[in-house]
Amino acid sequence: MVEIDAYLRDLIVKKELPSAVLHVQQKGSTVFHRAYGGFIDSNHQPHTMKISTRFDIASLTKVMATLPSILWLVDNTSVELDHTIQTYIPEFVHQEITIRQALTHTTGLPADLTPPVQRFETRDVFNEVVNAELISKPGTVVKYSDLGMILLGMVIEKITGRPISAFTKKVLYKPLGLTQTSFHPDQPLQVASTEWTKESYLQGEVHDEKALHLGGASGSAGLFSTASDVGNFGSYFLYPETQTVLSHELIRKTRNHVAENRGMGFEVWSGKGTTLSCGRGWSAGSFGHTGFTGTSLWIDPQKELIVTFLTNVVQYGRKHNMKHIRPNLHSLIHAHFTN
Repeated sequence: MVEIDAYLRDLIVKKELPSAVLHVQQKGSTVFHRAYGGFIDSNHQPHTMKISTRFDIASLTKVMATLPSILWLVDNTSVELDHTIQTYIPEFVHQEITIRQALTHTTGLPADLTPPVQRFETRDVFNEVVNAELISKPGTVVKYSDLGMILLGMVIEKITGRPISAFTKKVLYKPLGLTQTSFHPDQPLQVASTEWTKESYLQGEVHDEKALHLGGASGSAGLFSTASDVGNFGSYFLYPETQTVLSHELIRKTRNHVAENRGMGFEVWSGKGTTLSCGRGWSAGSFGHTGFTGTSLWIDPQKELIVTFLTNVVQYGRKHNMKHIRPNLHSLIHAHFTN
């Protein structure tokens, strides 16, 4: 682990990353858990990163909140993956798009709203999402889209009659023992800050602008968590039989490759095509996800390896080298633990 540790320390020194927490599990045991660097809080005070620090995990929300919520609904209610979103959200203008298509990013919807939502403006994000125009025929093209996941968040809230924040806390995180995972963190000053806005860094407030305009929680972003909680969540997807909240069969389906290195919710490495953020050395069938703030979770079922890497790289702005850092780091880790 010396090489991995040195690589991360060097990234901090070179100001490629302000701070990070790396959590690695292999064959059911935590084999590495360390914090690096520090951050400036919303009161302009410096903090040393701790392994217990919570992060805005951004799009990891898609696989840690939205995906398991949908799986729970499929297992416990009349909801089916091939039901249309319009069944539950009648305002949505496209009657043929299904829940499954939103999970596999094949809705035909664009990646984002145009123009992009800004933090300090007035936008009716719900109205814009339900009226978004298609850019391809549903079910034909894989296009990663926040909009499909936002719609699934709305589906979850409509069916359960509860905010996604309340539903996930009671039905998922509490029974799974994920005590540091939630929307709307109750101790914002203990969260790693993210981007500079106006006069201070954001801290404990969602970074994603669409999620902010939707009340701070959405099917696409808004969740906060620690590296150990994210890693433990990953372990339930590697070892479905270790939990009783979600159907083991449904969990296994989410890990299967569907098309163009995507599964249901997760990215899934097929061994072909564009290299994913875990690098090319990981086994085919490895699955994971990333978040815009600098977060990621990757799982290699063949090697029983789970890597959680949480950073707040956006504290340095939106121009950074995460697209190189992630595969470099994950390649080092994979080589160390599997050779």
